[in-house]
Amino acid sequence: MDVKSPYLHPEYETLSREEISKLQTERLRETFEHCKNVPFYAKKFKEMNLSVEDINSPEDVRKLPFTTKQDLRDTYPFGLAAVPLSECVRLHSSSGTTGNPTVILHTQRDLDEWANQVARNLWMVGLRPDDVFQNSSGYGMFTGGLGFQYGAERLGMLTVPAAAGNSLRQIKFIKDFGTTAIHAIPSYLTRLYEVMQEQGVDPRKDTKLKVFAIGAEPHSEEQRKRIENMFGVKAYNSFGMSEMCGPGVGFECKEQNGLHFWEDYYIVEIVDPDTLEPVPDGEIGELVLTSIRREAMPLIRYRTRDLTRVLGRTCPCGRNHVRLDRMKGRSDDMIVLRGVNIFPIQIEKILMKFPELGSNYLITLSTEDNNDQMTVEVEVNEGTDDFAKLQSLEKEIRHQLGDEILLKPIVRLVSKGSLPVSEGKAVRVVDKRKVYQ
Repeated sequence: MDVKSPYLHPEYETLSREEISKLQTERLRETFEHCKNVPFYAKKFKEMNLSVEDINSPEDVRKLPFTTKQDLRDTYPFGLAAVPLSECVRLHSSSGTTGNPTVILHTQRDLDEWANQVARNLWMVGLRPDDVFQNSSGYGMFTGGLGFQYGAERLGMLTVPAAAGNSLRQIKFIKDFGTTAIHAIPSYLTRLYEVMQEQGVDPRKDTKLKVFAIGAEPHSEEQRKRIENMFGVKAYNSFGMSEMCGPGVGFECKEQNGLHFWEDYYIVEIVDPDTLEPVPDGEIGELVLTSIRREAMPLIRYRTRDLTRVLGRTCPCGRNHVRLDRMKGRSDDMIVLRGVNIFPIQIEKILMKFPELGSNYLITLSTEDNNDQMTVEVEVNEGTDDFAKLQSLEKEIRHQLGDEILLKPIVRLVSKGSLPVSEGKAVRVVDKRKVYQ
């Protein structure tokens, strides 16, 4: 391990586009053959008259069938396993609040490769074995906790498995242990900063923090910049999903010009969510991923429902793995209001432009007099209490939201602490229209 090298795995991180294509073709063919052990895929391959000879490039993945979250639920719990359960050492699953949970199995090699991916990401943003990594994420079935835990350990850092919540304890650990890096969801970091202010802790002077890994919930560039300005810490966007392994699938480098998706592990497609045809680079579409380095449960053309776009395939950092934009929302989280398609991230982008506003907001959809209505409530920072100024601010926010989402919602500025605070993923949208249906 050369601590001076910008690459943890230079043999993979510095591959040329031609070398990436060759490696992906080899691994896609191997994955195709391996998936014949899964009755779900074996049946589809037979129905589509597919054989390994049909795969001669990464683009040939388009010949293969899609996989959806519903497929995982329909085959619950172990119907998509590609190896016997005796070869699996761990599983993770979703909460299953809307039906059967989605269960993902791992062999020991899967866990080792997952740790390597996360370690690669953390190394890429400058972390080294002498750093102290605090993981303020949920453990257990949620992959964020154990994924970052094993990745940080693989890199060689002292790790602090603080888990989610308990902000006073988090701050004590940060100060006492000399924490230099934290993994947390963006909305929680905003709350952590508020508690620091209440306790008289200045993160710039009283801590050694230098790197944040943020993800697990959609957030805007404005939200990221606000976090960086609060703490004086660089915040790097992280992307992961349990169906692919967990965190580690994509991560920003120091250039912060998009998420590098590791193409030695995944084949990336961006498709039109309606036609399922590829969209040109630069256009927003649905992210589709094929895992090409998994034993227990490889997934072919998994429809993530996340919306993003390709930014490029080269980078000044020297890595040629595809760069994707931050997730713009989800095709199944889209709000349709009066015929207009809206994503919560669009609203957040506008709210975060106003320094008078806090980071906690709530979008409520309701039906009044047979007309659908949107109300945006957002907390104002302390000291913003001039009535005339608040009226003017509400008017300007409503105007800018109207320009962004093509309709003008009701805007209500509320005092700090008025809206619910969640230790997990922030609840941003409440749809009350259902009670009228």
